[in-house]
Amino acid sequence: MFSSLLVAFCAIAEVTPDYKSDFDTLQAVTVVADRGVVVSKTDTVNLAGTIEITDALQKLPGLFVNDCGASAGLKSVSLRGFGSSHTAIYLDGVRVGNVQTGQNDLGMLDIGNLETVVVDYAQNSLSFTSARPVFDGGPVVGKFKFRAGSFSTWEPSARMDFRLSDKVSLTASGSGVISRGDFPYADNLRRANNDIRHLRGGVDVWGRLNAGRWHVKAYYNDSDRGVPGSTDWPSTDRQKDRNALVQGVLNNRFSGLYTLDMSAKASYDKMAYLSEWGNDDYGQSEFQLNSSHRFRLNEWLNASVTANVVWDNLRSNLFEASRFSTAAAMSATLRFSRFKADVALMYDGVFDRTKCHNTLSPSVDLRWMLTEGLDIVAFGRRAYRTPQFNELYYPGFGNPELKPEDAWLTDAGVEYHCSFRPGWRFNVKLDGFYNYLNNKIISSPTPYDPGIWLPYNIGVVRISGLDVRSGMEFSGREWTAGIMAAYSLQDALDKTPDSATYGSQIPFIARHSLTLSADGSFRGWKASAVWNLRDGRYDGTGAMPSWNTLDIILDKDFKLPGRLIVTAGITARNLTDCRYELSSGFPMPGRSFCGELGLKF
Repeated sequence: MFSSLLVAFCAIAEVTPDYKSDFDTLQAVTVVADRGVVVSKTDTVNLAGTIEITDALQKLPGLFVNDCGASAGLKSVSLRGFGSSHTAIYLDGVRVGNVQTGQNDLGMLDIGNLETVVVDYAQNSLSFTSARPVFDGGPVVGKFKFRAGSFSTWEPSARMDFRLSDKVSLTASGSGVISRGDFPYADNLRRANNDIRHLRGGVDVWGRLNAGRWHVKAYYNDSDRGVPGSTDWPSTDRQKDRNALVQGVLNNRFSGLYTLDMSAKASYDKMAYLSEWGNDDYGQSEFQLNSSHRFRLNEWLNASVTANVVWDNLRSNLFEASRFSTAAAMSATLRFSRFKADVALMYDGVFDRTKCHNTLSPSVDLRWMLTEGLDIVAFGRRAYRTPQFNELYYPGFGNPELKPEDAWLTDAGVEYHCSFRPGWRFNVKLDGFYNYLNNKIISSPTPYDPGIWLPYNIGVVRISGLDVRSGMEFSGREWTAGIMAAYSLQDALDKTPDSATYGSQIPFIARHSLTLSADGSFRGWKASAVWNLRDGRYDGTGAMPSWNTLDIILDKDFKLPGRLIVTAGITARNLTDCRYELSSGFPMPGRSFCGELGLKF
């Protein structure tokens, strides 16, 4: 399921400035600036043509997508049973922070401006990469798009790329989502208070150095949405979010021996929650400074030293809290003809006003190439998560006695890929994994009010499973095609002695996940289909129904005189019209349609 793992602070490989990802590529390199350069066991998915980020993520085994329904619902992900707060999100190499809840809303990201997502199971992270400018002739490239569809949904977007010099380019982009969100979910019932007005915009400046590159990003997100609550406990509450960030990444090789990676970020997030029971306001400030120092000692030995500091502050009318975090790591990579080993030791320190946590996390990653295209891989790593502010301090709902999650991850697998005949490629990955968690933090609706979720520790959790993923692709002069199948088996069991749920599947983790997808293109026509099945899910009240969905996308490019290209397309989602829920009481939309019209020049 992955290429070679190196802990997040490890740095061993060159970063290709203009790298592009193919359909579900086997190998990937991503910059994760607060942890150095990561070359890890990953899956990479191209986001081009995807309507929703969650649509692309559903293709990957071992990954659970949580969605509270339609455009206004919170969208988060978790890997192999770890929970969304234990899953790190990166944007262009810098971590997206949310010290209030730890759950980053993927709806904040502008998918039309993103190129790939790298899912790293070993590091419990998703790394989103913005699409770099590509100039085919003129110094200006533009793209405008307009989508409209079911439930009065409107989605305009625009992007302009400017080549300022041979080494500097600029991108300005923006998008919006306006939706009434009132989809039907039962006989004569429609989802109410599910509307959203969402605006996003950003500026990226890209630069090349003689032996490196840099990237500066400014991004703003603004949303005003309804919070419909559960179907049993509907609400008229509303939520307003304002998110702003400025960040920069620098990568430069000073010599054949030494390479420096640095990043810095400043962000401010404001959230206003309007309720009939009273209004709450939150303001989060975050500052990051990260560095990685890589040393190529000889052909078979590389080493790195990394360090970062993060300061978070939260002010609200309910409580105030601050946190200072620091991390450092030493790592080494040994390479021989067919064998590679990565070892590292990482220190994490988290300092709140009244508490502090210090941990050491070792890791090891092994890769042995049996023959060309056939590898055996294995890794082991410790993972540690400190509770977030809402989990600890939220009045009436927080739990100040929460213990940090402490986990050990292990994985062993086989990877095979080959090319045969002109244009054909085949790949398959098989991974078995076993994760050992102490004090897993989980939140579940309370019996007296499903709209109130309380956090608690599950003393001991054992997660064992199997991930299988296989695909075949063809690329010809006029047409391309690809098929992919992914299956995941997860036994995520509560093994706490004397627990009332001993031996039961922990909430929200599907035991069986299956995805089948196919896509193709011919002379400007493009089509794709994705079928998802999830089975064996539970919540705090018991078993949840299985569900399956089928999504189909069809579009066509029309070339006009000059460099003009007009794109027209249609998307049909959940064609099976399955009325399913990812969380009890929060229905997802049934069958829906969306049309698209775009212009490129």
